[in-house]
Amino acid sequence: MLCHFLSDFTNNCSLKHSLKLFEGRIKRMCNTRKIIHIDMDAFFASIEQKDHVSFRGKPLIVGGSPQSRGVVAACSYEARKFGIHSAMPCSKAVRLCPEAIFTPPRMGRYVEISNQIMGIFRQHTDLVEPLSLDEAFLDVTHIGEKHPSATLLARHICQQIYQELQLTASAGISYNKFLAKVASDINKPHGITTIPPKTAHQFLDALPIRKFFGVGQVTEKKMRQLGINTGSDLKKWDAERLVFHFGKIGSFLHNIVRGIDDRPVEPVRVRKSIGSETTLPYDTDDLTEINKLLAELADDLEKTLLRKNKGGYTLTLKVRYKDFTTITRSITVRTAMFSVDDFVPMLPGLLAATQVGTVKIRLLGLSISKLVDHINLPRQLKLPFMYE
Repeated sequence: MLCHFLSDFTNNCSLKHSLKLFEGRIKRMCNTRKIIHIDMDAFFASIEQKDHVSFRGKPLIVGGSPQSRGVVAACSYEARKFGIHSAMPCSKAVRLCPEAIFTPPRMGRYVEISNQIMGIFRQHTDLVEPLSLDEAFLDVTHIGEKHPSATLLARHICQQIYQELQLTASAGISYNKFLAKVASDINKPHGITTIPPKTAHQFLDALPIRKFFGVGQVTEKKMRQLGINTGSDLKKWDAERLVFHFGKIGSFLHNIVRGIDDRPVEPVRVRKSIGSETTLPYDTDDLTEINKLLAELADDLEKTLLRKNKGGYTLTLKVRYKDFTTITRSITVRTAMFSVDDFVPMLPGLLAATQVGTVKIRLLGLSISKLVDHINLPRQLKLPFMYE
């Protein structure tokens, strides 16, 4: 790891000499990696506008009804001009833009298009790491002889997506994953941004702290209180102090603000959990109604497990109370669960560890983690041994 390299030399050489050697190592590393991050523009909304002529050029919101308690799953750029964004309650979105068009999401269609996009990526490199339906990292280092310019290749891929699917994408290009991802967001929509090694440190110094990976609202507030507003401010802090104040993410931030991110592009991403959840149309503490909803979630979870040929050892119940406080309760068993017969008997114990029935709730969810592939072996008796 480059961070180990820096540590070794700062411990054994003069600071000036170690930094000179370190910078040389960084330059060599920078010249060997070409990472592209491609992010589709307003993916769900753009697909709806592609499929429905009447939606084009208009403020479009993919999500629940404005009369419901649903949230915005995605919105077109025309809608964003009104301050609308994903995860916003639809009731607020309609107040910001009364003329907005609301349409329910069609996940099957989005998955279909996503598969076509990932197929285009894989025409150019086998090293494709999907992050979601609408974005992925591509490592194109090894195809340098065929495409010496990663920027031109990224532009070619975006043009190919538009020609074949009539959808636009934005791309970021750099020598590591963090910089490539940040770059892809700079010139949206339909933009291409490259951060070469020679300007990376200047770019990182000026980058607002909220743009750094892992810095959410709470961390950003704490950083600003400590006088950390930009990358330049962050770079003044040593790793030990950052870890003391911010935990494990502090070490990661210490590296990326110095241009160090040697995470590989991983073509195979292991799914960690499978779940189903629902936002209730109104707050309730009616146990009969809650148990009915849980049964429906359990059925959905079973169908997904069957479709993906998976099971798991840990069942998690997710509850969001009326004040938006969210809690989870989990149980781990010794033999993997594959069906409702396996995990429904666990639900009463999980519910008993919550305030369900005494405090009104607005969301319920069930998920299975510690996943394993389904195998056709005789089932053993389930022996729960740990509640969390």
